Amino acid sequence: MATEAAPEWLDKGDNAWQLAAATLVGLQSVPGLVILYGSIVKKKWAVNSAFMALYAFAATFVCWSLWAFRMSFGDRLLPFVGRPDFAALGQAFLTQQGFAGAYPAATLLFFQFVFAAITLILIAGSLLGRVNFRAWMLFVPLWLTFSYTIGAFSLWSPNGFLFKAGVMDFAGGYVIHLSSGIAGFTAAYWVGPRSAKDREAFPPNNILLTLAGAGLLWMGWTGFNGGAPYAANIDASVAVANTHLCTATSLLVWLCLDCLVFGRPSVIGAVQGMITGLVCITPAAGLVQGWAAMLMGVASGSVPWCTMMVLHRRSRLLKRVDDTLAVLHTHGVAGSLGGVLTGVLAEPRLCRLFFGDDPRYVGLAYAVRDGRAAAGLRQLGMQLAGIAFVAALNVAVTSAVCLAVGLLVPLRLGEEQLAAGDDAIHGEDAYAVWGDGETYEQSVHGSHGYPLTANPVASKADEMI
Repeated sequence: MATEAAPEWLDKGDNAWQLAAATLVGLQSVPGLVILYGSIVKKKWAVNSAFMALYAFAATFVCWSLWAFRMSFGDRLLPFVGRPDFAALGQAFLTQQGFAGAYPAATLLFFQFVFAAITLILIAGSLLGRVNFRAWMLFVPLWLTFSYTIGAFSLWSPNGFLFKAGVMDFAGGYVIHLSSGIAGFTAAYWVGPRSAKDREAFPPNNILLTLAGAGLLWMGWTGFNGGAPYAANIDASVAVANTHLCTATSLLVWLCLDCLVFGRPSVIGAVQGMITGLVCITPAAGLVQGWAAMLMGVASGSVPWCTMMVLHRRSRLLKRVDDTLAVLHTHGVAGSLGGVLTGVLAEPRLCRLFFGDDPRYVGLAYAVRDGRAAAGLRQLGMQLAGIAFVAALNVAVTSAVCLAVGLLVPLRLGEEQLAAGDDAIHGEDAYAVWGDGETYEQSVHGSHGYPLTANPVASKADEMI
């Protein structure tokens, strides 16, 4: 029977799945990307890299709850952004039915937050090893406000102009991955490169932990794409199956290319192939058949491999910009590729399961088969238009945000800090042993969380107490 806590419009199964899916996506960031970032960089950057991800996760949720959620999915202010307000902080709003799904707005607030957070954390991957942490602290809320909210509203909100135009982005190939790839590359241009020594040699400090972080990322994608239909339904199951099929295929293709060209299998290469597969299938996960998912895996394991291993080394611009973890290739290129292939391979019945009975949504291959080539060409054109909009938006807004932050604090660390890494920035070392850990004498927090009197900052705190 309906109660105040479980009204008639609430579907408990859908609500439970959506909360679980959101938690899986959150685990991709914390601890997934925290572990991956902290282990895939040089030892001296482990703490800083992991902490950039942790900070972004926390800062995004505060800003998301205060204003960014309503800008992304609230009342229309402009065709590309919602009106900011504090409605998401009140129980009257949070307990009512959300804009999608048979569950409360509070569930949607949390579900959409974890997507926003991972987008900022992916951008951090382009900046590891030299960005000023204070600049990063300012960048996160500004980029979330002026870039992410526009992309999310335009493509995902029922009131967004690209959503109404018919652009297909099932779970974030454009909103998250293309955005983070373009924004990360643009921010890397403005921040500048790592030190020459780090650019020449930047080995992972722990490949086993890199695999652990990558594993959390892969398994968390079950919630990433499986939660996109806003219900525990058939389309969610199809999306999950396609996600893992494409990812496994992509990893194997990337691995084979490494063996053929370089003569040996690379663990880091396999991780890159895994990521490009996850990204490529995201805009299409619940819209394509299994064979199409495998075809997308072949493309995502080969095209980004070529842009990273071949094109990057021949392009003056790509070599000039220091994109630490190659986010442009793994997310920007793979996300664009997935968006285009969605416009070609989207199956009509699966499109109906997700978008409803709207004949506009059809892949070019099926449109040609059914004698509707014009509809298929229109859909492919909309997919390309979505790519152009997201790319232009992120180049412009990311540049403006970086220039604004640069007026307040330096974007790039000084040469002495670049040489020292974590010790200079945080006064902490990822692998310091207490008996030999001289770096802990410079830490604000020492053993058991109590300040050490050897630290002048701690001594000043003691005096104030």
